[in-house]
Amino acid sequence: MRWDGQGIEVDDGALPGLARLGLVRSVRTPQFEGITFHEVLCKSALNKVPDSTNLPFRFTVNGYRGCSHACRYCFARPTHEYLDFDPGEDFDTQLVVKTNVAEVLRRELRRPSWLRETVALGTNTDPYQRAEGRYELMPGILTALAESGTPMSILTKGTLLQRDLPLIADAARSVEVGIAVSLAVAEPELHLALEPGTPTPRARLAMIRAIRDAGLPCHVMVAPVLPHLTDGVEQLDALLTDIAAAGATGATVFGLHLRGSTRGWFMSWLERTRPDLVPSYRDLYRRSAYLPQEYRDGLREKAAPLLRRHGLTGGDRPFRYVSAPPPPPVAAAELQPTLF
Repeated sequence: MRWDGQGIEVDDGALPGLARLGLVRSVRTPQFEGITFHEVLCKSALNKVPDSTNLPFRFTVNGYRGCSHACRYCFARPTHEYLDFDPGEDFDTQLVVKTNVAEVLRRELRRPSWLRETVALGTNTDPYQRAEGRYELMPGILTALAESGTPMSILTKGTLLQRDLPLIADAARSVEVGIAVSLAVAEPELHLALEPGTPTPRARLAMIRAIRDAGLPCHVMVAPVLPHLTDGVEQLDALLTDIAAAGATGATVFGLHLRGSTRGWFMSWLERTRPDLVPSYRDLYRRSAYLPQEYRDGLREKAAPLLRRHGLTGGDRPFRYVSAPPPPPVAAAELQPTLF
């Protein structure tokens, strides 16, 4: 295998938008067929969340942009347009890697102005997508946060998190740590069509068990629920039964929203796979990126008794858990639905 084209000095034809992020090189490897990694040197690691978003945290860290999980409904797709990439296939295959993110984060956390507010990981693209197996950004990020005394929360579909469980458990002895696993599609064929690059539902249930075995609480985001595809009472009950059996300490259920160019990407998938549902979806989302209030109320009425029955009502803390030796299983409250 020749690697001559991977040098920094080689003209790799990277798109102009990447220059804003400090492009170093673009890399393709046989282990990640069809994917290009654009390695950049970031100038900042901490991202301040606008106050208008009304989220339960004000800061995030994202080591990657783009995501090979390729979820058809991913809310973050429009962010790739800033880089002159398209929000569809490019989002799935043209991945930006902030190779120096841990180093920059350490520097920012040492500032006297840093007040050790909770930092959320996984609010844009998944921090434990397959690329993490190659670049291993998360151990440095987790260590930097823990050593600075900064609370953190992690949201993921990626079973690579299990690699870092000892590190996360160690961090939880000194700072607040929250873990949430996203699992909303249980049926194997539908999962493969909707989330083709993600670990299987069975693998994520095993990860929930591993998190609990490590003495850490684990919230589950049953989101997004898709109208007429995954919103039946029997479907929700079966999934919540499995989630409870895996030991989850809480769960949150909410519906799909389709912002910006994500809407077109998802609807094109729906037209190919379930054309019979297209008129219904056009009606549901004709006025807003969000489901009508009537639908949201109905979904809440379906989910509430199921969550109570399975002991997954969560708690009153916004996506944060406290863990200290011995680490008690304290549940979390609902995460704001604007994350999906």
